[in-house]
Amino acid sequence: MKERVILLVEDNRDDVELTLMAFSQSRITNPVIVARDGVEALDYLFGTGKYAGRDSSDQPVVVLLDLKLPRLGGLEVLERMRGDSRTTRTPVVVLTTSSEHDDMIRAGELHANSYVRKPVDFDNFVDAARQLGLYWTVLNELPSEKPTRSM
Repeated sequence: MKERVILLVEDNRDDVELTLMAFSQSRITNPVIVARDGVEALDYLFGTGKYAGRDSSDQPVVVLLDLKLPRLGGLEVLERMRGDSRTTRTPVVVLTTSSEHDDMIRAGELHANSYVRKPVDFDNFVDAARQLGLYWTVLNELPSEKPTRSM
């Protein structure tokens, strides 16, 4: 079975490197696609732009989504994801430095699966990224597209 992609939507190069390092140290082998802004994230998810032709029915196992992004913010990305049948159930973890109450409320209204504030401390950031990766790639079980009946 093909390993499903993790989509990391993050414009801060240091945070990208820390996240990738945490995944590597945790032996998370899922491919990671990095989108540097909201437009690039939507292009990946919907198979447009530089990802034209990508099978948009093959969605990531999880989207790690920063809120403060260039061109199109994370909440707008989440709103578009939840408004499209291809991505309405794709797990989204908001991973951000924002502690703004309005951001947390809006992310919840848009059905983000989690809201995690990025720790400032290096070791804590790496540990948080490791735990997120392990949870979404190993522990969490996604519903199958077709329910199975048991008798």
